Amino acid sequence: MIGWYVHHHGWGHATRVRAILPHLDDEVTVFSSLPAPPGLPSHARWETLPLDADDIVDPRGARHSPRHFGDETARGALHWAPIAHPGHRARLALIADWAATTAVSAFVVDVSAEVTAFVRLLGVPVVVVAQPGLRTDRPHRMAYEMADRILAPWAEGTIPAAGLDHFRDRVRRVGGVSRYDGSDAGDGRGAGDAAGRRVLFLGRTLPESVRHRTATLLGEAGWTVETAGTGDGDRIDDVWPMITRARVVVSAAGQNSVADLAAANARAVVVPQERPFDEQEETARVLAAGRWAEVAPSSAEADEVAALVERAAMRTPDWRGWQVRGAAERAAAVIEEVRV
Repeated sequence: MIGWYVHHHGWGHATRVRAILPHLDDEVTVFSSLPAPPGLPSHARWETLPLDADDIVDPRGARHSPRHFGDETARGALHWAPIAHPGHRARLALIADWAATTAVSAFVVDVSAEVTAFVRLLGVPVVVVAQPGLRTDRPHRMAYEMADRILAPWAEGTIPAAGLDHFRDRVRRVGGVSRYDGSDAGDGRGAGDAAGRRVLFLGRTLPESVRHRTATLLGEAGWTVETAGTGDGDRIDDVWPMITRARVVVSAAGQNSVADLAAANARAVVVPQERPFDEQEETARVLAAGRWAEVAPSSAEADEVAALVERAAMRTPDWRGWQVRGAAERAAAVIEEVRV
């Protein structure tokens, strides 16, 4: 049995495990505060963990911040371990109870320094999923030091990730992991639109007012505008058909988003979002330097974004260097390296 921890910020971590699961030949138990996504394979089950960042309710019914009872970082040694939080205790207890009664062969952590340390203390081999950005702080170093393998979901020579420099013997760079690896990207981008001018705004990438103004400018210039995941009313689980028919995709710089663009060999304008450790900023710098995509600052105004869409439409990027083909299978092979 393989265990897998999925962080609950956004859907990227859950998307990644869904891409890798079909390539694992062992049963997998996934632990996350997120609800179970649709379409899990039969050999995987999803255990929903209690939240550990909501308010603490004391016996008298008073509500307190999760930070109320002390330093949740243990003086900088950890990222998040709130004192006296019942949800935090319960989630770790659930993992421990499972590990105590299960023949665990390996555990993947995507991502949490605290879960990495906890699982390794239980005597289970750990694979830590790395992320871009400047991750040289104490908790990240602790997690990398304890990891039996560090799975980096990007290609060799792309993301610098200085925090991994001291752990090169355990780092495995597998390429960008996309759930659409192997899907047909087609050859009719923008087919049916005037001169193939169809643009897709993917996710909450731009402030709503900027996106609306950009869409207006592009519409006036003859573009057909589509959206997916930009608000509560247009969430779509399978965006592949929309990506592959768009002439240009406007996207954030998250790892899964970029891997999906690479799988589709898409023309793109990437807008890095503010994230801890400059995760998306680092990815965006790599994309700009490698001429994979046009990059707009998060502060970009509508006319700037519209101009970048026009520029992206004139380019033909070569995404082969992102090494999406076979990346999920290579990630599964990394897990296989540590199984006992």
